Amino acid sequence: IDALLEDVVNDVAQTFGCSRSAVLLKDDKTNELVIAAVRGWTINYHMKGDRFKIGELGMVGHVGATEETYYAPDVTVDPYYQVSEDLTRSEVDIPLKSRGRLIGVFDAQHNDRNAFSPSRIKLLEALAGHIATAIENARMFQRERMEKERMRKELNEAQRIQLGLFPAESPTISRFAVNALCLPCQEVGGDWYDYLPLQDGRLAVVLADVSGKGMGAALLMSSTRSILRLVAETGLPPGQVLSRVNSILLRDFPEAKFVTMVYGLLDPKKRGIVFANAGHLHPLLVDSSGAHFLETDAGLPLGIREGSFSERAVEMASGNRLVFYSDGVTEAMNSSLQQYGETRRRDHVIKPSATVQSLLDEVRSFTAGQPASDDVTVVMIQTYEHAIQAANFT
Repeated sequence: IDALLEDVVNDVAQTFGCSRSAVLLKDDKTNELVIAAVRGWTINYHMKGDRFKIGELGMVGHVGATEETYYAPDVTVDPYYQVSEDLTRSEVDIPLKSRGRLIGVFDAQHNDRNAFSPSRIKLLEALAGHIATAIENARMFQRERMEKERMRKELNEAQRIQLGLFPAESPTISRFAVNALCLPCQEVGGDWYDYLPLQDGRLAVVLADVSGKGMGAALLMSSTRSILRLVAETGLPPGQVLSRVNSILLRDFPEAKFVTMVYGLLDPKKRGIVFANAGHLHPLLVDSSGAHFLETDAGLPLGIREGSFSERAVEMASGNRLVFYSDGVTEAMNSSLQQYGETRRRDHVIKPSATVQSLLDEVRSFTAGQPASDDVTVVMIQTYEHAIQAANFT
């Protein structure tokens, strides 16, 4: 807005031959007019930021009170004129209005007496209308820019907080290596994974996806995380954990929102995992016979209605690989509107060299720069013969 008003006073002075010109904006809090841009003053120079009390000081104060154009063909005999420049002989002040509301005053001065004809004043009044519109547009743009900046800062802070909810490092557990990554499609998202060491040496592993995207999904994810962690600390079997979480969410979750979740318990003594699935994509197991999607008999997404969650036990022999993933992986789309899909995911995971990072890299390569439409999250659990091997892998 400062650059706009500087252009206004300079261009008007040059185009209309005014010796001096200024734009004053109304300060609604103090009921004053404040010089926002000025050109041409020499002696008794009025500085940018000088204030004039409306109804009390000078011609501009009078125009601020009446909200009507005021012209002094000879300022030396005008009752409202306050000397601001010895050379000024005629002055016109025009109210700047937007939607009927006074937002400022436009001031033009000349060294000659009666330098502003009626037609010239009408032209300046028409110009003042455009100036007022330009000022309001500039203010609107400034407000929008400030609001966007505020939202950007809030989103960055939300992203920082959400990233802090994810595990800082892979867990240490005998015979297993567990690694994961989450890539939100926006600054924040509804995907979440976590590791929860239990007192008996088992490790709870969870991957969840809250319906929706953005800030709303992130808030629901955060609350779901807190509930799940409290329930998981009891050490209950996965099916019972999901049932308890579901009961709480049914009381508190917004209507039409839900969470898909796969929750498993890694047991290093039994070298296996027991998991329950609440409407999430089927985990993918890679063993000596190939790659298999592991289904469970029952389990709707959390937050829809009461129900049971069946469990499935998986023996994890040395070299086996179990993968949890969100639908952002399978539904990642390329420029030809083809999805990455289950087949590509299975074919990649079955490779002996497959890792979480290599899978995400292949998804990125497949989409070739297409913007992600959903969060992408992968958790990979691998089994090794000795604990030292798992530690080295991690």
